[in-house]
Amino acid sequence: MINYNTKDWFTFIFRFHKADTIRKLFPLILSICLYSWLIAFLEIEYFKLGEDSHVKNIPVMHSLLGFAISMLLVFRTNTAYDRWWEGRKLWGALVNNSRNLAIKLSVMLPAAEKEQRAFFRKIIPAFAYALHHHLRSENTRIALFEEDAHHPIFKQIDKEKHIPNQVSLLIFKHIHQLYREEKLNGDQLIILNAELQSFTDICGACERIKNTPIPYSYSVFIKKFIFFYIMTLPFGYVFTLGYYVIPVVAFIFYVLASLELIAEEIEDPFGKDDNDVPTDKIALNIHKHIAEII
Repeated sequence: MINYNTKDWFTFIFRFHKADTIRKLFPLILSICLYSWLIAFLEIEYFKLGEDSHVKNIPVMHSLLGFAISMLLVFRTNTAYDRWWEGRKLWGALVNNSRNLAIKLSVMLPAAEKEQRAFFRKIIPAFAYALHHHLRSENTRIALFEEDAHHPIFKQIDKEKHIPNQVSLLIFKHIHQLYREEKLNGDQLIILNAELQSFTDICGACERIKNTPIPYSYSVFIKKFIFFYIMTLPFGYVFTLGYYVIPVVAFIFYVLASLELIAEEIEDPFGKDDNDVPTDKIALNIHKHIAEII
């Protein structure tokens, strides 16, 4: 995720980064410029179409369709941002629930239970790391387990299965074992239940966002709409703009296509793009805070 000063907006005009849409669209913009020049040349120099040509009425169609395409893109961008913001809220909830679980265990477990405290100090942030790798569809490697790989509990983790579920199961098993050993009573077990259940709820909600993209037909329709809208622009506006239609059409294409690219990038908030939710940094903060609490 890119950190920036929201008030320093003037410098953004002259700043380009690898995720900037103008970099991604530059080859297409050049193609659109060449296409617009070809249409302008054919109409002005070759066919020598005049003001009496019916082609000059094409902008009427664009004025009618302009409102429709703007509404579609606004809805598309808002829908994508809602997915991004929901993902950020879920990881914010994971931070709070991890802290709450650590605080409660820190108070409930006796100070003499150093082994139990050490276990929870590692296993709670391990869920955040596991969820981070799971959502990025990577081979999950929980670094917190490396130095304690000999521990029989950690050996129960099967990296070929759903890692976050297994980590959550280990936490619940360990707390239940403490209850059976009468190191936790029934009331304390009920108090801890909300945080334990929230781990699975958050994982499921994140998977819902990750595995449910925008409907295919809707995404294809928007792209086709933008394509045909741009391809027909030069035909009518050549009569009023002449060869200036080349930069005008290129700029309109840049605006419309950029909105679609931005929506595509942020609708999956758990990837590796610059504007995605920084799940790696959030997991690292959870690790740091849990170590301070327990």
